[in-house]
Amino acid sequence: MPWCGPCQRYLTPAALDPGGNCPACGEPAEQADLAPGAGESEEEVRAPWHFWLVVVATVAYVAWRIVQLVIGAL
Repeated sequence: MPWCGPCQRYLTPAALDPGGNCPACGEPAEQADLAPGAGESEEEVRAPWHFWLVVVATVAYVAWRIVQLVIGAL
């Protein structure tokens, strides 16, 4: 995705002029790397905190349903 450094914004390829320059400032747009964790090694990439919140909530829900199943069987 094209990136204009002076304007500090991403551009669509169709928004660039025929020379590949930013339509607002006229500077050449560079190709931005939007990959998650770009430039980081695999060891530095961690799951976000809200992922772990969902995991904990799911485990608590399943544990409660198991308790309900056991109590209902008695």
